[in-house]
Amino acid sequence: MVQLSDAVVRRSDDPRPEPRLVRLSPGQSAEFGRGKPGTPLPIPLRDPAVSRCAGQVAAVEDYWRLSNYSAEATYVVENLEGAGEHIRVAPGRIGAPVPFELSRVILPSAENPMEFKVFAPQHAYTEAGCDNAAGEPTTSPFSLNPTSKYFLVLLALCEPRLRSPSSAAVPGVGDVLERLRGLPGCQDLTRSALNYHIDYLADTKLRLREGPGGSYGEPGGKRERLVSLALRFNLVREEHLALLPPAVRR
Repeated sequence: MVQLSDAVVRRSDDPRPEPRLVRLSPGQSAEFGRGKPGTPLPIPLRDPAVSRCAGQVAAVEDYWRLSNYSAEATYVVENLEGAGEHIRVAPGRIGAPVPFELSRVILPSAENPMEFKVFAPQHAYTEAGCDNAAGEPTTSPFSLNPTSKYFLVLLALCEPRLRSPSSAAVPGVGDVLERLRGLPGCQDLTRSALNYHIDYLADTKLRLREGPGGSYGEPGGKRERLVSLALRFNLVREEHLALLPPAVRR
């Protein structure tokens, strides 16, 4: 593991049981790659497909930057707190700002992808109550009630991607029914009632726009777009999974 004081980089390829740390303060940086014989880099990635000097991580106050020195390889930075959220850093890109606090940097390699983790400092946020009190109050663009049945339906639709960001599956109506029937108040939930909640979410709560011809495209398109919008704007989060019955491992 390589740690930066204002950003943290964790190595995942080191076979040693003890983690290895490198600390960076704002304005400091650390390069990663194979390194030269006898001259290892602060973040060594031992793979013949990784450049000797593949890139650089730089700490900048409450975020960090990633430079890609490769002429061909694209690097991927995943948000470990998001549901599949990621950015790509193109070959030759210098100083790409990364807004994620907890990240995984993935480099293509000859065998398994090489990766390390970056932990940036906690972000600063504005204090509550700074909105101008004069005039009309600010309304919420998406008013969702976590105690409602429609929220449970949305949560069950988003569950696979919340648990595994790489999952592309969106549950069908039957899958959601099976998932929710173990909850109080959902034992008698029917397919028609579930479809009503999905329509209510799409038309009223999240206000999806239909495509050309007044449709959502392929079958399941409405559910897919609900999941995409809810996860994009963080309307359902990992902590909400506690509202569902325990997941059954198969």
